[in-house]
Amino acid sequence: AGATMRTEISTAAAFVTRLLRAAGGIGEEQLRCFREYLQEALREHYKHHWFPLVPSKGSGYRCIRINHKMDPLIGKAAGMIGLSHERLFQLLPSELTLWVDPFEVSYRIGEDGSICVLYESPQPGGKVTKPLESRISCKEEWRTGRSSPSKNYNMMTVSS
Repeated sequence: AGATMRTEISTAAAFVTRLLRAAGGIGEEQLRCFREYLQEALREHYKHHWFPLVPSKGSGYRCIRINHKMDPLIGKAAGMIGLSHERLFQLLPSELTLWVDPFEVSYRIGEDGSICVLYESPQPGGKVTKPLESRISCKEEWRTGRSSPSKNYNMMTVSS
């Protein structure tokens, strides 16, 4: 399964890296390292949960989620470049869902946002996947989603 998920994982890691870059304040070298660490974490996490013949199988396991809790894979990659969870919450949307499935990577910002497709390739055997939604609405939503006022959450920090 290793080679077949490379594009999907690369697409997902690049997307999260772009969100961090857009927020600003992180150097290019740190971003490059973050992307590499995230790709490695995703590869390891998905290793036994990648089913190209049944793309939806294991989808929940492969879902990357920020919902007032930081996704552990993003948190781990960020920790490797010295970014705290608190800093990540400032830089990334407070609600982000990223689905990394065979042949498709898509995301949603906010609980009620539209689902936007980042990557889609035809499945072997000529199965037709669902048509792409309008990319303009996705881009607009991403822009407006980022410019909405950030909510303040009380966060408990635990230090060891």
